[in-house]
Amino acid sequence: MLEMTQEGTGLVSSAGAQPATQDFSYTDERFADIQMLRYRLNGFESLTLRQKKYVYYLAQATLCGRDITFDQFGKHNLKLRRTLEAIYTDRAVDHDSAEFHALAVYLKRIWFSNGVYHHYGCEKFQPGFSEQFFRESLAAVNPCSLPLDEGQTVGQLFDELKPVIFDPAYLPKRVNRTAGEDLVATSACNYYQGVTQQEVEEYYRQKKEHGGDCQPSWGLNSRLEKRDGQLTENVWRISGLYDKAIRQIVYWLGKARQVCENEQQGEVIDRLVGYYHTGSLSDFDDYSIAWVKATEGRIDFINGFIEVYGDP
Repeated sequence: MLEMTQEGTGLVSSAGAQPATQDFSYTDERFADIQMLRYRLNGFESLTLRQKKYVYYLAQATLCGRDITFDQFGKHNLKLRRTLEAIYTDRAVDHDSAEFHALAVYLKRIWFSNGVYHHYGCEKFQPGFSEQFFRESLAAVNPCSLPLDEGQTVGQLFDELKPVIFDPAYLPKRVNRTAGEDLVATSACNYYQGVTQQEVEEYYRQKKEHGGDCQPSWGLNSRLEKRDGQLTENVWRISGLYDKAIRQIVYWLGKARQVCENEQQGEVIDRLVGYYHTGSLSDFDDYSIAWVKATEGRIDFINGFIEVYGDP
């Protein structure tokens, strides 16, 4: 339901581009089954200062949504990432050991995939370090750097994250597509809480039944949860779910609005910000129509709750 990471902002024109230099290296670091690549942003040098500011502000808005993606790809992802980052950066941990290097690769895979699941296969990564190393590393780092809940001890944090890392049977796939199984209940992604596939399908069937001729993309920007036996949508918007991150996104979109290339782009941003405030899928449709019409200018971007292939 959300693609707001590297894919969220991009230049689409290379007018005035300079040819790539022969000594430019397109390959970068390699780990696990990942080969990192670098690319030239041809034409960026020819942009005006105003246009470069526009790109920068849009990129910042994109990055502010990164933690939303982590959370949506698995309810433990953010706490796990922040814990591993605390270990990775604390010099009290032996950075020269083989297990530390294995933990570093594991963390890089999490950074790359926005969580503990493979970006294509959706299966959970298996660690190359031991439970003992993880326990000892947690005990060594400064507790202030760990994402402890109020009243939670370091030992309790270890117990919480232990099955996430080391138990292959615990939440094994981010998105399960196995025929005959409950795809909602058996998927580890964080778009649903406490509901079954049958309940989800019936909930949205009723919405479609009463939605009229011009229906929005039901469920596009919400987590469907069961509270006190009742199904409810927790909408992603300002004053709703992901409020803090969305406020940051809106701040940078406001900066981008001041330096956009034309009024069409400005209208797109205005409608996107409006959608983030209301959470209304009708407002999302209006924004999408405005985006399609905004064909002038050298810079285009995508920002928002758009992609749905992570939803089982």
